[in-house]
Amino acid sequence: MTQATVKDAAQDESLAQLAGKYLTFLLGEESYGLEILKVQEIIGMQSITRIPRTPDYVKGVINLRGKVIPVIDLRLRFGMESAEVSRKTCIIVVQVTKADVSVTMGIVVDEVSEVLEIAAEEIEPAPGFGTQVETAFILGMAKTESAVKILLDIDKIMSEGEMEALAKSAG
Repeated sequence: MTQATVKDAAQDESLAQLAGKYLTFLLGEESYGLEILKVQEIIGMQSITRIPRTPDYVKGVINLRGKVIPVIDLRLRFGMESAEVSRKTCIIVVQVTKADVSVTMGIVVDEVSEVLEIAAEEIEPAPGFGTQVETAFILGMAKTESAVKILLDIDKIMSEGEMEALAKSAG
């Protein structure tokens, strides 16, 4: 077996592991997916308490059944323009783990679409854009009948330092 064939086989195996159920949502015109096992619940927009001296994408914290959880705006985290809150805007509550830090947090998205079962053959590796573009948080690209969905690794959306700061902000 050549080195390229071994690399292709390893890549096929890692893509096969990505197959499963994904919660899909919209940010602007783009469609994204999160592993359903990372999603705890979906809630409507609510009053968010702003925390001073946090990055723009950190909207603040909310009280979710007696637990204070941080909320980030995924649009701002990805460098997109802020959007008006509509009746479809919601917060996806996810469990994020990085190193030994685990945080329950909310991510603001424009609209939740559906839960999709994505097969291994529908997933391609994340495109390489060179060293200038950070793509470590992209698991892969899912080709569905309607569009290409960007599959996110929610654990890699935030750096370790950002995760620790969020954990502290949530108390």
